[in-house]
Formats: sequence, structure tokens, C-alpha cells
Amino acid sequence: MSRLLLVDGNSIMNRAFYGIMSSKMLMTPNGTYTNAVYGFLAILFKELEDLNPDYIAVAFDLKAPTARHKAYDGYKANRHGMPDELREQMPIIKDVLKNMNITIIEKEGYEADDVLGTLSKRGEKDGIDVTILSGDRDTFQLASDNITIRIPRTKAGKTEEDDFDKNKVLEVYGLEPVKLIEVKGLQGDTSDNIPGVPGIGEKTALSLIKEYGSIENIYNELEQGRAESIKGKTREKIIENKELAELSRFLGTINLEVPIEENIEDLKKKDWDRQKVFEQFKELKFNRFIERFNLSEESGEIVTDNSKDLTKLFEIEKDISINDVKSIIEKQNKLIFYLGLDKDEKKENIIKEVANSISIYNEEENTVYYIKNNGNEFYTFLKDIFENEKIEKIGYEFSKVYIILKQMGIEMKNLKYDITIASYIVDMTKGKYLIDGLIDEFLGLNVEEYLKANGIALETNKQITLFGDEGEDNNEIDAIMYKNSFYAYSISNIKKVLTDKLNEEEQYNVFEDIDMPLVEVLANMQLDGMYVDKNELVEFGKELKDGIESLTKEIYEMAGEEFNINSTQQLGVILFEKLGLKASKKNKKGYSTDVDTLEKIREEHPIIDKILEYRSLMKLNSTYVEGMIPYINEKTGRIHSCFHQTVTATGRISSSDPNLQNIPTRYELGKKLRKVFKPKDGYVFIDADYSQIELRILAHISQDEHMIEAFRNGEDIHKQAASKVLNIPIEEVTKEQRSAAKAVNFGIVYGISDFGLAGQLGISRKQAKEYIEQYLEKYNGIDTFMKDVVEQAKQSGFAKTLYGRKRYIHELTSNNYMIREFGKRAAMNTPIQGTAADIMKLAMIKLSEELKKKEIDAKLILQVHDELILEAKEEDKEKAEKLLKECMENVIELSIPLEVEISKAYNWFDCK
Repeated sequence: MSRLLLVDGNSIMNRAFYGIMSSKMLMTPNGTYTNAVYGFLAILFKELEDLNPDYIAVAFDLKAPTARHKAYDGYKANRHGMPDELREQMPIIKDVLKNMNITIIEKEGYEADDVLGTLSKRGEKDGIDVTILSGDRDTFQLASDNITIRIPRTKAGKTEEDDFDKNKVLEVYGLEPVKLIEVKGLQGDTSDNIPGVPGIGEKTALSLIKEYGSIENIYNELEQGRAESIKGKTREKIIENKELAELSRFLGTINLEVPIEENIEDLKKKDWDRQKVFEQFKELKFNRFIERFNLSEESGEIVTDNSKDLTKLFEIEKDISINDVKSIIEKQNKLIFYLGLDKDEKKENIIKEVANSISIYNEEENTVYYIKNNGNEFYTFLKDIFENEKIEKIGYEFSKVYIILKQMGIEMKNLKYDITIASYIVDMTKGKYLIDGLIDEFLGLNVEEYLKANGIALETNKQITLFGDEGEDNNEIDAIMYKNSFYAYSISNIKKVLTDKLNEEEQYNVFEDIDMPLVEVLANMQLDGMYVDKNELVEFGKELKDGIESLTKEIYEMAGEEFNINSTQQLGVILFEKLGLKASKKNKKGYSTDVDTLEKIREEHPIIDKILEYRSLMKLNSTYVEGMIPYINEKTGRIHSCFHQTVTATGRISSSDPNLQNIPTRYELGKKLRKVFKPKDGYVFIDADYSQIELRILAHISQDEHMIEAFRNGEDIHKQAASKVLNIPIEEVTKEQRSAAKAVNFGIVYGISDFGLAGQLGISRKQAKEYIEQYLEKYNGIDTFMKDVVEQAKQSGFAKTLYGRKRYIHELTSNNYMIREFGKRAAMNTPIQGTAADIMKLAMIKLSEELKKKEIDAKLILQVHDELILEAKEEDKEKAEKLLKECMENVIELSIPLEVEISKAYNWFDCK
């Protein structure tokens, strides 16, 4: 039997918009929002795959009033207007659907539901199975044996569906689908502002319609003096509101007679205009869809550039001798390469991969040399070319390549150009810089298209044998050779595009002077790692478990019963029903018991402190004890955290596997975790921390006279702020007043709001607003800076650091207030936090260079925000300490000096 898929366009767009919505929604580089379009298409593609319909149409509402609006002025009057960020996406989705040759039906004077209802009944009459995709349960009245209503829902991040046909509606509601119209007449619908009969809810409405069958029958029975089951106030309400019931029934009835010109055959599924869809998806940055539907290939040609023959992009030479390749590279002093990798589970390896091949692109000959790992000859070749300082290395993901080569005993030198780093500097807000995406973005090419054009398709997931050809699949080997060669060719061409962009944006200095030299520094930090006393860590875990067990008993005693403390629902019942504590509003899942909720009622009962402490210990044990043990390298006894420089939008370095930058410091027991991190025997930790670096940068950039004065005179900046804002002598500032001023000082750096400050200080929003206003009045240089930097970012589209690193802030053009406010905070924060990040990077680079030059036995092993840790040999600790302080304090000349606080210890905890 044929199938017709009908889509409620407005309903699915709304669901997609709010389903993919955050402080930073999906948008194109020019600031066009795309989250609803992307989500709509993701849902649609899933349904097309699941249902494989023969016919398809999408219905949208129009602004023109319908018969319902004319019958009742209040119809849908309570609905807020469509958000601008969603409204601007409606023409885009319609344009995409047109290019996909999917019929769009809009009818003035009728709603999308009416169009869906009319078409569904036509399809059913023609013997077609109909599925209506909608998030609106009003459409349940249309369900029948041949018409199914499919309601999409999100579960664990995945879209699933609930299907309602006639039998499912009967099962859930106990009524034929069409009878739900009668229920709505009595119950009404708050979402559409359908009044119904006042005081009649769903339960009563369902019961009445089950008994009497319809609103008409109810009133007939009442007029005949019967309907004995309808009593008291319910009877009075129904009798008094007959007109409302009948009006509501009309408003809730889907019109099945819409004059639609299109017949079912007009809705037949057609082939897409692939070129137009590709071009549109490319503009919208829907790379996943481009790849999924192989859109960039049309008759063996690339859509964006029909002049390119994918079979002749470049030549592949796999039979050239290694010595000949080596001679060519040494002559050119340039190595453009892509390193092929295999999994390798050696316990001593930090990265569990090993090189199986290398693809080298020769720009002069437009040829890629593909060289497989054949043992010693391959190793010698890699060692000779990568350790040759004269040869510039140009490639992808150097931080990973550096470590993999180092594990092989090869030290990579002259790291000239990493396209990962360059693309990050061009746009730091993307988050991911995978090579396939970079190729698509900057070259308009696709690896799968390239392979297909060359008659290659990789259909298996088998690993290549490291040495020799036994058991290898020739097609698989060819695919890997072609794929890696394509990557090497692409790296060269992406470099050209990115170099132009970096120069145009005046950011090449950031790339060349800061981020590229940092690659080697971070790779060596990962290689060196930090020693962890595993026995102490295990003992610490036992201590935590004892604490958890003790707290569990105390909580049970306070609650008067045993329950699952980790269950939000069970905890909510104990706190808000049994103990009677003040609860926030209950939702479908029960009471909220998150940290913010518990903090608000902390003073009401001692059990709250115990629960918060219990959660802290559970988190410490699971994340930082049991979670860290697997990361201890069996050979080195050290944790080799991975440091990233292309993740944050601020330019800061981040850490993962595990995240050593996130070791807890707020609680004393959390701090104790740092005791297990120790230097090796004969060495000592030297810890250096910038003192208030962000406030010093703020003073320099804003040139605020009061803040500069405080730093130059060595005053307590927070006491000074409290003194000026409160108009009291600095010596009279209390500890509490200093804390409040400190919150404002640091809050200003992050664009704190009166709401945020109020929550932080436990004061009213009005008081917080007055405090901020008084602060900015006294520190008017900061006030001017904040206003100017936001205005400049609005005009240019970006904010930048003192070194010229740019952060593009599309959020400033949003029509959504919250998103716009986020953009303002990002604009104010970027010159400060971004400059601090750049200063730290330059200090790390300088320190690493000087340690090597001066042959001091010390290694940089950790960076945490404004803090650096060296592991130095006892005999060299004074020289290392002096050098560390010099490098950090003299990296930049500001209006006020940078200051560094130094400490030494034999574990991380004692460094502070």
C-alpha cells in the first residue's frame, strides 16, 4: 500500500527551535540562525528513512485570520509572538523544501491542521496509508485505521516517536478519535485560548463524553430533565455555558473541507534539485547533511567547481623510492604531509596509535608520495626528515603527531604550519576542527566523492596489518592510500586559503608568534605528565567512602527512614513532603533538588548540609579517584593529561583525559586530592601564580586612574573599591565589605549583571544594581571601556585581545535579549580574559625556550588558568624559580606591573 507523509511545518519547526536552543544557538558566520531548520530537517530525514513515503507535503500556517478567529476574538490571543530567531528561519526552511521538490501547502483563512486534515482524509479515501507528523495532539481527532498521528519526542538526546492510530487513541482515552472534539468543547484548551466550560477539566470532560457521546446529547438530556449523573455545580456550569461549549467545539474541530487545488498525485515524492540543496546546505554550514546525502557530487563532478576533475586533482606515486622522496624534501626544505595511523595498545604509549604510512605532497609536481611502514627503512626515513630543523613541517594536528613520533623515538622539529591551529584562529567559536570539515569549508571538496570518482569505496572497518600484505583487502588498502593522499593534497591548499585569511584579518602574528610555538610546549607537557602516588590516591578513596557511609547514616537518621539519596524523586519526597521544607514548584518529574534549590533552603534543616556534603564526596570519589586511576600510565606512573589550544572561544588552554584544570579547590577535602600529585625523587614543584592578572589587564586597557593608582601603590584593590563605593576610609573597610567589592571587581571582568551579583552576595537585585552603578561611577574609566568595547564589537562583529586575537561575536546581532546579553559579556570579557590567555601562552613559550637554552633541569608540567607548575631538580630549583618569575612578569609591558606569587613544595597541595 502507498504511503502519504504529511508534516505540520509550524509544529515541527517550533519543536526543533526549542529542542536545539542554548545560549549559543546554531548560526552561520553572517549571523543567520539555523537551529530550527537543522532540527526540522533532522526529524524529516529520519521519517523519510523510516517510512519511505510515496507522497509527501508540508503544511504551514499563514498570518491571515481564519474562521476561528472571526468566530472568537480571543482564539490563540494568549500566545506570544514567534521569536525573531525562529521567524527568520521560516523562509529558509521553505526554500530548502522547495529545492528538495517537496510540496508546501499554505491556505489563507485556514490553519495547517485544516490542510493536514483535508489531505489525510483524501489520502485515506484513495486507499493510501497516511502518517501525520506533528507535535500537536489536536490532530488525534484525525486518527483512523489508515491515518496515524506521529508525535516526535526527545529521549536521551535522540528523537523517538509515539504513533497514535484509532486503536491507540481508544486505548489511551477510551474514546473514538473523533469524540476528542467533544472533549475539547467541554474542557477547552489553554494553549489555544479555547474557553470550554469553566471549571470542567479533562477528567470530567472525558467521563461525560464516554457516557453521553457528544455535547449535543448532553444538552438534549439536560433539556429533557434527564442526565441524572450530572449534578451540583457541574450541572450548573454546563447549563450556564452552552454557547461556550458549542463555540469551543467549533474552535477545536479540524476542517476537513479545505479547498486545496493539489490532488494526491501532485504530492508524489520527487528527486531533489541536488545542486541547489548542496549550495544551500553549504551556505547554512550543514556539513553533516552534505556528507550524509553525498550532495556535492553530480555526475562525477563537484558542484561548487565543475572545472575540477576529481580523478585528476593530483597524481599518486606509491612506487617511488624512499631515498628519492627524501632528496626531494631536502631540496625543497618543506614537508607537506599527512601521517596515517593504526591503533596500538602498548601500555607505555601515551597515545595508543602508531604510524602505518605517510602521504607527502609535492606542490611543484602536484604529486603525492605514499609511503607505507615497512620497518627500519620507514623509521629511518621519518627520523631523518622530521628531525631535520631546516625542513618546514606543514600538516594537521601537530600536537598528536608530535607525541606519536616521540613515542617512536623521533623528535619533530621546525613545526611551521598546522592547519588545525590556523583554522582555530580564523574562527575560535567552532569547537571542532576535523580535517573533513576543514576540507569542505575551505576547498569545497569531499573525501567520499573523491574516492568514488576514483573507483574506490571503503566498505570495511578492518585494521591494516602493520607490516606486510598478508590478510589485507586490496580495495581497503587502496582506499586508505587515496584518502590519506587526498588529505595531504588538501592540507597544502587549505594552508593557502588560511594564510590569506590570517593576513586579511591581521592575525598572522597570533598564529606565528603565539599559537604555533605553543604546540610543542603543550605536547611536551602531555608527554612529561604528572606523577601520581597511586597508593595515596586509593587510600584517599577509602577515606571518601568512609565519609560517604557515615553521612548516609546521618541522613537516614534525620530523614527517619532509608531511601536512595541519589534519586531526585525520592529525595524530593523526603525533603518537601515528609520534612515539609519549602519547595520550588513541582514539575512532572517531581521536585527539583539541584544545588541552587538546596542552597536556598540550607538554613531550614541540617539535613541539607549533609546532603550537599554527601554529593561532594560522591563526586570526588567517582570523578577524581575512581575516574583518575585508569589514566595513570603503568610504565611512567604519571597522568598524561591532554592539553588543548583549539577548544575554548576565549583562547584559553583546556585540559582533558583527565581534566587537571578542574581539580576541586572550594572544599578542603577536594584540595587534599592535590596531595597525591608529587614530583619525582630528587625534584621539587615550583608553583607560580599571576596575582590578579585580569584586573591588571583591565586597569591597563581601561586606563582607569583609580585602579592604576591602587596597583602602582601596592594597595589592596578590593579594599580600595569598597572604600570608594561606600565613601569610607580604606582602613575602616570590613572583611564583608571587601568580599562584596571583590565580587564586583571580578564580576566586572565577566560582565556581571545585577541579578548575578544579587545571587552571589545574597542581597536584593535593587541593592546589587545600586552597587554596580556606584562602582562604575567611581571607576568611570572602566565604565567607558565596557561601553566602548561592546559598541566596537557591534560595529565590527568581533572583540580582540591586546595581541590582535579576534573573537567573532554573532550573538550581538540577535533579537533575543538573553543571547544579546551573552554577546555583550563576551565582548567585554574577550580583551581581558583573552589577553590573559595570550600572556600565559607567551610566558610558557619563553620559559620553555630559556630552560632549554640555559640547560636547567626543570620541566613545565601543568598550566591551570593563571598558574604554572615546574618540576625542577633540587640542585636547579633556585635558577628555575628565578627564571620562572622573570619569564612570567616580563612577558609584556603594561601600565602597571605584572606580579607573580611563587611557592615550592613536594606535592601540589602544599604549593599554596
